[in-house]
Amino acid sequence: MKDNYREILRRYWHYDDFRGIQLDIIESIGQGRDTLGLMPTGGGKSITFQVPALASEGLCLVVTPLIALMKDQVENLRRRGIKAAAIYSGMTNDKILMTLENCIFGAYKLLYVSPERLTSEFFIAKIRHARISFITVDEAHCITQWGYDFRPSYLKIALFRKLFPDTPVLALTATATPAVIEDIQVQLGFKEKNVFRMSFLRANLAYMVFHAANRLEDIRTLLNKVGGSSIVYVQKRKDCDELVDYLTQNGISATSYHARLNDVDKNQRQEAWKRGDITTMVATNAFGMGIDKPDVRLVIHKNSPASLEAYFQEAGRAGRDGKKAYAVMIYNDDDRKRLLMQLRHSFPEKDFIRQVYNELAYFYQIAVGDGYNCNFEFDINKFCRTYRHMPEDTLSAIKILMQSGYVAYTENDDYASRVMFALERDDLYRLRNNSQKEDLLIETMLRKYPGLFCTWTFINEADLASILGMEQREVYLLLKGLDDKNILNYIPQKHIPHLRFTQRREDGHRITIPKEVYEVMYMKAAERIDAVLKYAQDASTCRSRQLLAYFGETKKEDCGVCDVCSAKKPQEKKTEKWMEAYDMVMAKLADKKRHDIAELCDTDIPLETVADVITYLTHQQTIGNDGIYVFMK
Repeated sequence: MKDNYREILRRYWHYDDFRGIQLDIIESIGQGRDTLGLMPTGGGKSITFQVPALASEGLCLVVTPLIALMKDQVENLRRRGIKAAAIYSGMTNDKILMTLENCIFGAYKLLYVSPERLTSEFFIAKIRHARISFITVDEAHCITQWGYDFRPSYLKIALFRKLFPDTPVLALTATATPAVIEDIQVQLGFKEKNVFRMSFLRANLAYMVFHAANRLEDIRTLLNKVGGSSIVYVQKRKDCDELVDYLTQNGISATSYHARLNDVDKNQRQEAWKRGDITTMVATNAFGMGIDKPDVRLVIHKNSPASLEAYFQEAGRAGRDGKKAYAVMIYNDDDRKRLLMQLRHSFPEKDFIRQVYNELAYFYQIAVGDGYNCNFEFDINKFCRTYRHMPEDTLSAIKILMQSGYVAYTENDDYASRVMFALERDDLYRLRNNSQKEDLLIETMLRKYPGLFCTWTFINEADLASILGMEQREVYLLLKGLDDKNILNYIPQKHIPHLRFTQRREDGHRITIPKEVYEVMYMKAAERIDAVLKYAQDASTCRSRQLLAYFGETKKEDCGVCDVCSAKKPQEKKTEKWMEAYDMVMAKLADKKRHDIAELCDTDIPLETVADVITYLTHQQTIGNDGIYVFMK
């Protein structure tokens, strides 16, 4: 069977052999055993279910939380000649039915769905007739309350699995502590414990923590010194725009990526960055899932993230090609205050949560005893204006209500683009002022989509772009132009939050918030923040060893390349160039004022050498590191 797996790998992926624990996982699930695979970002998780899916009879059902990731993987598989499909919100009922019928008749080898789909009676009624080879649960840490990204919808997977008691489950995650590893297997009903772990060690990746006063200028200095492709993670959308403006004004090619961009702009910016037309992607944590760009040389976190799990996953997008890369967390006391404030906002007072529940009922005019399974579009800005709440606190209250079983909240339901012609067919043919491309687009849509003159019709800009040989952005702009001319009505794809009452409405004072949902979750969130702060503040323990220990992996040897390790080897640094840097730093610090690295590195001396001197002086307690930061080779 190993040879069969390798033949599939060579045929579709053109690799000679598997890496790390890939084959171990593949053989385990191929033998029908429930399997948990722990593989860090860039470890090749997708291979571990895509290869056995092709080697098995039937359909591999892949559960994943992100629509963008579904689409990306399906597109990549189809390019390789592999039959794959996805079902996600925004698809028409006819398209969903056709996809499921094709699954039943064996037209696909892989079907991607969201965990919410598993509760659909229609989906269950259809998929029960398909032959499922195994179920893959991607981002499996989402199933456990002990994880950093718990999603209640994942708990439905175990119930769904009971419909297929003899079908094995493959759970995959890139980040899991020992407690999470145990709980994943319990929540998914593993018949026996069966875990394959890949070391989280990234020998080519140098982890750094910089104590910086001027974050913007320090980021600019880092990007200029390291060069190559990079990602800068920020906390909020407005931070994206602010940093991109600053970087472009200083001659650095940069663009932004966040959840509120439409899909056309997301795809355009992502592709420009992947091609190298733009070197720096400034993004919120909405960016990165499923992005396989091997030559990222630098990942910067402008602010400390709320968990080491999130940090490890995002930092791990650097250096996937095995060459030297850097992961830099910028930290100062403001981060500590922000993280603790974020914790308070994530767990508002229980009375406030009950108040929000009552106000949701008033907002949608639901009487006590009514509302079961009622689904509404949720305009959080309008709700917060009406009841004078902060959106952050309101969302936290809704999520706790969701975990307590009272509501279901979907933040990014994906509604496909829609078009309907505003003119009659005869009037359309009499038009004379359209461009050649506009006429070609109209002709293509009329051939591809029936009923455009009488009803709203879902369209796909990417499909139209492929047929026309255009960029997706160009199709989008042509459609907007035709809308402006009142030739057609065009509603671009949009993301609409939805809220559904999962129980009949109660009086707010009768709402019960379980200890497991509030007190226990608060404790775990506080522990994750504490771990981040300890990591940022510990300048005596190798960064790599700190991260590995957090994920339950013991390593006695230091990495030798992080800022902490480099500071322990000053004697090796005292070359002529090192002494030149030492003299320069001491001269600049003679005024006993605060200095940022941008000032200290404004010389011909390599950044690594200057940083080695700084760390040496810091550890010798010659200077403090609150006004300068460290960068090692």
